[in-house]
Amino acid sequence: MKPAATPWLSPERRRWVILGVVFAAMVLNYVDRQIVSVLKPTLKAEFGLDDRGYASLINVFVFCYASCYAGAGWLVDRFGSGRIMFYGMVVWSSACLGGAFAKTFGQLAFFRGLLGVAEPTSFPAQLRVVTIWFPPALRATANSICAAGSTVGAIIAAPVVAWLAVKHGWHAAFLVPGVVGLALAGVWWLVYRDPPAVGEPAAAAMGASADPRVAFTWPQLWRTRSLWGILLSRFISDPVWYFCLFWLPGYLQERSGLTLAQIGLFGWIPFLAADLGGVGSSMFSDKLVRRGSEPLHARKLTLAGAAVFAPLCALTPLFPHPFATLAIFSVVGAVCLTWLFNLGVVVADTFPAANVGSVWGIAGAFGASGAMLFNLYVGHLMDTLGSGRIFVALAVLHPLAAIVLWFTVRREEPRIRAQ
Repeated sequence: MKPAATPWLSPERRRWVILGVVFAAMVLNYVDRQIVSVLKPTLKAEFGLDDRGYASLINVFVFCYASCYAGAGWLVDRFGSGRIMFYGMVVWSSACLGGAFAKTFGQLAFFRGLLGVAEPTSFPAQLRVVTIWFPPALRATANSICAAGSTVGAIIAAPVVAWLAVKHGWHAAFLVPGVVGLALAGVWWLVYRDPPAVGEPAAAAMGASADPRVAFTWPQLWRTRSLWGILLSRFISDPVWYFCLFWLPGYLQERSGLTLAQIGLFGWIPFLAADLGGVGSSMFSDKLVRRGSEPLHARKLTLAGAAVFAPLCALTPLFPHPFATLAIFSVVGAVCLTWLFNLGVVVADTFPAANVGSVWGIAGAFGASGAMLFNLYVGHLMDTLGSGRIFVALAVLHPLAAIVLWFTVRREEPRIRAQ
């Protein structure tokens, strides 16, 4: 009898294919959410909005996003990354399509809310994929590669959305990404599989076990100090990244004088810098691990080092030229993504694999809640006192989050539950 042929898509190869599809999904996830920020002046004119009205539109998305993030994490831990990521992509792509046909502010707000309901599925699903498919010495790099899709999405959103709007009207900027997202959902359905069961030869090089016996129950999870440290860290630091996503393109047009076409040419620069900073810092933290540093300590050092540069944001009002703003937010963006990329790996290094989806989902809900509160502050100040105080507030958030993280987060070990 001939030995069974080895399939081309072995577990070692499949994990990189899966990572590539996750990367593409993250690109679309961020393109979809960035559409309104790139088109801010256009949509304000189309729907008769001021800055407070625009803030309300953003908060519809952020409120739904925050409300559904924890549930998305639980669903990922309960049903796995495969199904939840698929349904999430289908729903958020459909919501993006819906935006193209909105005739009123209420209709547009509905579809942005639906986008907020579905998009949180991607991040706990992505983290669970990285945790169960990759060992600790590759985990931060793998996480940064697929998470980098989010900022690649932010990079290409400005030129792509601006080009579609200028050439084909603002409706096309919603229509095209929605169609592409539905096609990608089909690709995910075809390629995703869970890794081999622990004990099979191919599983030796895989990541952590997702054995539900080696996990905290939901009530136990909330009693861990590290969970609260991670939640507070994201609640404090996430508003800076949300500002970059939802307010910076409009600020550059309305306060710094760039046109929509110029946003397409230059608005991607801070997001490219953010991506490079996030991936580079993740590779650096993995290098520390390979050199013998304890994984959680390596992540903490990386995050604390990045937070040192966050106060540069306060200089923005002193240098009003648009390219000075782009330069400052290139640094700020790198700080933000260093935090988002490595904080996910902190979760993977701190909690059992069977809990990472839930923890990251809860953390995302707290981060989005902090951003929603900050959005109200931003919208009020933009319409009344100007933007100077906003940048001072943004400057101190990452250093505060670094202090919280350093003193609260540690490795959490549950008791193994008997079968």
